[in-house]
Amino acid sequence: MLVETPDGLYVPDGDFHIDPWGAVPRALITHAHGDHARAGSASYLCSTACAALLRQRFGPAAAIESLDYGKSLTLNNTRISFHPAGHILGSAQIRIEGPTGVWVVAGDYKRAADPTCAAFEVVRCDTFVTESTFALPIYRWDATDSVIAEISAWWDVNRERGLTSIIFCYTIGKAQRLLAELARVTDRTVLVHGMMMPIIDLYRASGVKMLAAQTLIERPRGASLAGELVLAPPSARGTPWMRRLGDISDALTSGLIRVRGVRRQRAYDRGFVLSDHADWPALLDSIRDTGAGRVIATHGHAEPLARFLREQGVEAGVMRTAWEHESGADDYE
Repeated sequence: MLVETPDGLYVPDGDFHIDPWGAVPRALITHAHGDHARAGSASYLCSTACAALLRQRFGPAAAIESLDYGKSLTLNNTRISFHPAGHILGSAQIRIEGPTGVWVVAGDYKRAADPTCAAFEVVRCDTFVTESTFALPIYRWDATDSVIAEISAWWDVNRERGLTSIIFCYTIGKAQRLLAELARVTDRTVLVHGMMMPIIDLYRASGVKMLAAQTLIERPRGASLAGELVLAPPSARGTPWMRRLGDISDALTSGLIRVRGVRRQRAYDRGFVLSDHADWPALLDSIRDTGAGRVIATHGHAEPLARFLREQGVEAGVMRTAWEHESGADDYE
């Protein structure tokens, strides 16, 4: 059903690519992160909730069509549908039914509850193509409530010390999840890097409830930011933009923080393990829940996951992507 090409994963029976890294005639997109959704293709098909994010990234000229979760569409010799992946707003698994059975390409996904997106839906299939970003036994996530409590307590301590708290996090998905999760424990306004505000506005327009957010430009120049919480993309770290923040304590939110030494190596004051990917137990649960007789691992620690599955008697292999060994969105998800 799915073959590797220079432009990415291709479905010959449907004549479309999934999350291609090259420009193709028709691209089906699992979600709006840059390592899955690339500009330049002639046409795009995604979930309805994803379409506004793609439009924001690709501009008004891009040919973007969308399909509601669970609705099916015939593309040549295949029947396709999008199903919630629980990763970010609009993220989807793509179910493909064709001559070789039912395949599900999961894209990125998580099983933890998230107020900013539809929860992961188990989709039964013959072949399951799974991400493997955190597919090692060391990666096990704590309950989200406890992580948010840690962040809130850190913010309070920094406020008492007269410091600005700054969390570096990914612009699409993680920033909005933090604003939504923190809204359960506080009603304080959060400051954000200007790059984040258009995506925050799109999430609000989709009905996601979050803390009030302001950009720094909305605060008078020279005003003290001591005690405030600021969200910013990692690319802003060390730039002149940060001069306005005064004395800071900084943190990174990422599943990578689970590995001892990552925070120290990257010289952050704090690290909070909050990931938008499935951890090791959730990956194994998801694979089992699909009932798939064959599993293909991609996008991350694919070889270790496939090897483990084969040791458990599961038919498993690997498909490579252009992003296997690159630092990108996954570092901050």
